[in-house]
Amino acid sequence: MQQLINLDALRALDAIERKGSFAAAAEALYKVPSALSYTMAQLEQNLGVSLFDRSKQKARLTPAGQLLLQQGRELLKAAEQLQKSVQQLDSGWEAQLTLALDSIVPPEPLFALISEFLQLGKLTQIQLRQEVLAGGWEALHTGRADIAIGVPASLHSGPYQLQLLGEIEFVFAVAPHHPLAERSERITLADVQQQTAIIVADTAIDSQKLSTGLFDSRQKVLVANLAQKIAAQQQGLGVGFLPRHLIQQQLARGELIAKQHSIPRDSAKLYLAWHKQQQGNALSWFCRQLCQYPWQQVFSVT
Repeated sequence: MQQLINLDALRALDAIERKGSFAAAAEALYKVPSALSYTMAQLEQNLGVSLFDRSKQKARLTPAGQLLLQQGRELLKAAEQLQKSVQQLDSGWEAQLTLALDSIVPPEPLFALISEFLQLGKLTQIQLRQEVLAGGWEALHTGRADIAIGVPASLHSGPYQLQLLGEIEFVFAVAPHHPLAERSERITLADVQQQTAIIVADTAIDSQKLSTGLFDSRQKVLVANLAQKIAAQQQGLGVGFLPRHLIQQQLARGELIAKQHSIPRDSAKLYLAWHKQQQGNALSWFCRQLCQYPWQQVFSVT
């Protein structure tokens, strides 16, 4: 198929419109005016349309010329972006880096690191996806993510590097208007088995799913992430264990009440994980910054 439009012609059209004349555009492009005139005449002939209204002393773009200029500039930007991306990839910077963040980890520290990365001026596109429990590991296994943040070590297998982020504490929390809120004695397993349990669904699709802090209950409601679980328990929809670091404000305001209980629930250690063999400047930068970040302060209870 014959190529009717090329980037050089679009650059010439852009220069003519910006500089206001063929002569000024030619000077900016280090060409003679006749060469620019020929380029535009050839482009008009190829397209079969008039790009300039030459009926007056100063040629002006026709509607067709304006459309070509507008969309042509988008093509020029895309071409420039592509060129930079290819050159950047050749220099060791990835075109894209995907971070899988478990919903148990607050996103604000990661947003701060992404902001620092953007200041480097690299063209690596950062993609952030949310996972739950085994979903982070599966994202690594399948290549849907390059780094997993907040995964448990129990599913560690394969060529992955692990770095401990911190240990978190869970509390059994209920809404102040929930029937268990007024119980003065310790909550037992028999007590909660009569209640609705709010459960965060594991985002793993094909891998073995994890279940933590679960108990048999009369009814179960599955939610997508911990933010929804916290909101559901605030509404009194059900009960369950929640990470203390995520509900400190709700506990302080009395929107959730931590109850003493005799139900087994250990603390949990969270890890950062990435492929040992995978290389790339963006991956190295994020792994280094994530490992140095004071995560235990994020998970600590004040």
